[in-house]
Parts: sequence; C-alpha cells; structure tokens
Amino acid sequence: MALARQVSRLVFLARLKAFHLPDLSGPEPVERKQEQHPETRSTPNSSAHWYLERRTYRKPKFEAILSEVDIVINELHHAISNITSWMQPEYVAKSLATKLDDCFVRREPLGVVLIIGPWNYPLQLLLLPMVGAIAAGNCVVIKPSEISPATDSLIAELIPKYLSQDCYAVVRGGAEETKALLQNRFDHIFYTGSQTVARSVVQAASVHLTPVTLELGGKCPCLIYGQVNIAAAAHRLVWAKFFNAGQSCVAPDYVLCSTATRDALLPALREVLDEFYSKEPQKSPDLSRIVSPLHWIRLMELLGKTSGKVVVGGEGDQEDKYIAPTVVVDVAEDDALMADEIFGPILPILTVESLEKSIDLVNRREKPLALYVFSNESSVAKTVMENTSSGGFCSNDGIIHMTLPGLPFGGVGASGWGSYHGRWGFEAFSHRRACMLRGWTLERLNGLRYPPYSNDKLKWLRWTTSAYNSCSLM
Repeated sequence: MALARQVSRLVFLARLKAFHLPDLSGPEPVERKQEQHPETRSTPNSSAHWYLERRTYRKPKFEAILSEVDIVINELHHAISNITSWMQPEYVAKSLATKLDDCFVRREPLGVVLIIGPWNYPLQLLLLPMVGAIAAGNCVVIKPSEISPATDSLIAELIPKYLSQDCYAVVRGGAEETKALLQNRFDHIFYTGSQTVARSVVQAASVHLTPVTLELGGKCPCLIYGQVNIAAAAHRLVWAKFFNAGQSCVAPDYVLCSTATRDALLPALREVLDEFYSKEPQKSPDLSRIVSPLHWIRLMELLGKTSGKVVVGGEGDQEDKYIAPTVVVDVAEDDALMADEIFGPILPILTVESLEKSIDLVNRREKPLALYVFSNESSVAKTVMENTSSGGFCSNDGIIHMTLPGLPFGGVGASGWGSYHGRWGFEAFSHRRACMLRGWTLERLNGLRYPPYSNDKLKWLRWTTSAYNSCSLM
C-alpha cells in the first residue's frame, strides 16, 4: 500500500508539471536548455556502467560501450541536431474553401509517460525511448529491470543527479512493484520485453485506455540463398548471433539454407568461432555469460529437448552461467528450438532447398522483429523483402540496421506495436494535433453550408471542398 501511494503521488506531481511547465512546446524544450551537452554527463559513467554489467553477466567492455553507451550518445546528438525541425508546424494541402486559413499539424507532449526497460540491454533500451520522450516534452517515469540489478542501481543514482526530479523519476522493484505502477493512469506506456509480460501491460493499460508501444521480439530468421560469400557471411552471422551471448531481440534466431550451403557454411562457422573466441571460448574475455541461472537452465533444457544434431559447442557451466556458442543442424520446423525465441547462444540451421519454400516457412510463423537475407544476388534480397513482413529488414548483415537513428525500429504483429529511434521516437511520444486558424473572410462562401439547403448550394459546396480543387500555395 505504501508503494502504491508513493507511485500515485509521483505520477500526480509529474502530471501537474507536464501541463504547467513553461515553453514545453516552444522553440526549444526545457531539457535541451538544461542539458546542452548530455554526452559529457554520460561519458564519465561509461566505465562504471561496464563494470556493473561485467558483474551481472560479464559483458565485454567493447560490447557494453558500443551497444549501451555510444548508441545512446548518438541518439542524443541526433535529437539535439534535429529537434528544432521536428517541432515545426507541418502545413497541409488545402481546399478552395480553406485556402485563406492556416492548416497545420502541431506536435504536442502527451503528458506523463511510463517506460519499462528489459534486462538484456538495460541502459540502451531504457534511455533510447527516454530521449524521444524528453524531446517531445513529456514528463517520464522509468522502470529499470530488476534482473540487471547493478545497472538498475546506477540509473537510480544518475537520473536524479542529472535531470530534474520534478519531471523525471525512477521506480525500482520487481513484478509486484511493476504491477502497482501500472495501476496508475499514464498518458503513454512504452514497454520492451517478452510477449507474456506485454499482455499484462496491455491489459493494465486498457483500464485507463492508455496507448501502448510494445517492443517485443520473436524468432528472427536468416535466409542464405543464391551465390554467397561464405567467409563474409560466417563472420557477420557469428557476430550478430553471439553478440551479448545471443541475448538480443534482433539476433538471428535460426538459419534457413540449402543442404549445399549448410555444408559449405559449417566449416566457416567453426573457423570464425575459433577466431573470435578461441578454441576455449569459456576463457575468452569477449564472450558474455547468460544473465541468470534461471535463463541458463531454460537454454540447456532446450538443447536437451532438440531432435537436431549439435555440431558445434553444446557445453555449459551452470556456476559460470556459461554456454558455448552452439550450432545445431538437422532441425525440423516443429523442433523444440523452433517453438519460441531462443534468446541465447544457440543457432539452429534448417535445410530448405528452395528460396520459395523458405519464404513460405517464414510466412507461416509470426512476423519477426527482424529478417535477414545473405546473398550476392540482389534479386534474392529483393524477392525476400517483397514477399515477407517483419519489423526490420537487412541484407548481408545482422543487427546493424537498428543502429541508424534515421530508420524506425519496431515490430509488426506479435513482434511489437509502434516504433522509435530518431524522429520516430519523437513522434511516438507526441500528439499530432490538427489545427485550423480561420478568420471572418469569405462569409458568402461559408454561407453555402447554412440552411436553408438547396441542390445548388450542395453542388457549389462540394466543388469548393473537393480534393481536386486543393490549393497548397496558401
């Protein structure tokens, strides 16, 4: 009860601030004036963040800086450089009847938004949407993942230190605290995580008719067909799959290829894995660990249930939360490894002899968050892109597409609702208000819509409001 009252009071105060802050929708948001160089606030804490993540699941410093710190700083730079243009009124085409009016779309803050972050990239996936929410002028309540406790503590320390406590707040805790938090009315909820928890978030949001953005996941396929640079494909596939020990929502979840391609790919995968992580990957400083014992057990149980053949890796150490980079072949479509998103360092390879049948297999499943195709032939990439649906698409690489602020990042169907990054994040947290500013001129023209009605009035009114008589010059 004490927590519920505390959260309710927090949201209430934030709501008051959201609707009474000066210049919130003016030429420059409040936080831009306060935080002219936010990267100077983030950079000194980069090493501290890596050290804390190292304690949680031994994430290499290289990966932590690249995927958690730099990507956030780049998003900040992008937002600061573009926010003035994003906030400008968007003027629209007009009809003859409205040619003397000002008709435009105005972006306004939604109010108080809640952002719930996941554990796999606990800094990036919490702060990236927060950049968009702040750029749009909102007050923000953030809920870090308790599964990454070290980063949770760091965020709880840094947010009040660098941002106004009247507008931005951190709520910590587990499932019960999140449940209590969701009982409050927010103006938008942004959730990143599993589909199971997403259903609970949507159900809680429906009580207040609160709009929701869901960044989920799914099984992201990688199709390898046509002529392929096997060596380059192996390097890029191994990097994308085993980055953060496969605990990425956009990691390639499984490979579809012909038998001939598989037979050429396997030796290359073994060679690249040795190159990246040595012949003793458990001793490699560049391989992350599984986030928790519970997740380690889940992944090892999947390996125990598969009917496929483990041809690379398969070893695990529960005390170290280590699972070797693993490749499994002869995997059927109904195999245990194909039931749900793997979210770990296990790569199933399914042999499907034709590109068309691979596309059919992908389309029988839920729409993924990302879809990858590796091929030297542009026609293969184009065929896959035009005959499938996914949140994002990338040819001849993995994960990289989601690092570009100019591209929207989000799912479709079961892999997510809505998108963010760059302008798309600003739009996700903005209300697009339709505005028409009219004067008192042309009253005779307006008289066409007043009673008493007549066929002549209707004829002229339809002509002046027709899209064919639009005027975009005034």
